[in-house]
Amino acid sequence: MKNKNFQVGDKVELIDDNVSGIVTKVESDEVSFETSDGFEMKVPFSLVVKTGGQLDIDLQDDNLLQKLKSDLNPKRKGPSQKPMRQQPAMEVDLHIHNLVDKTSHLSNFEMLNTQLEHSRRKIEFAIEKRIKRVVFIHGVGQGVLKAELHTLFRRYDQIEFYDADYQKYGLGATEIYIYDQ
Repeated sequence: MKNKNFQVGDKVELIDDNVSGIVTKVESDEVSFETSDGFEMKVPFSLVVKTGGQLDIDLQDDNLLQKLKSDLNPKRKGPSQKPMRQQPAMEVDLHIHNLVDKTSHLSNFEMLNTQLEHSRRKIEFAIEKRIKRVVFIHGVGQGVLKAELHTLFRRYDQIEFYDADYQKYGLGATEIYIYDQ
């Protein structure tokens, strides 16, 4: 679906996630934007909405563009920077069809509990085997599983979590880093 409504300099936000930024490039069916965190994202038009009009700036003026980017990147408290990564991460796919043979007899509550119990077992396994990085592939959906996973991760003092590599997993995965105790 072509969309001529996006222009370089527009303020945009992802529909299903709290990610916003400024359009840096518009292609035939995708828009690229720099997030307020300083990351470059490229997504289909259907996943992004314009939240503000075109910025009244000369995008050729590098000083002005840098100031604008710094204004959009407020210093905020939150998780620390991603730790250095040496070994590849263990991947845990939490899509329900990978965990059980039949889903027709399960309620949503039972499926969620199955996914969370599987996640807990994988965390315990990773801690026991001294695996530092684990990527939990939860999908995008309504965000219920992602929220419950974050609650589970917070129960462990030695775990830090953050969105997994967007280029590899899109928006549907969370990576944890397990510190030595």
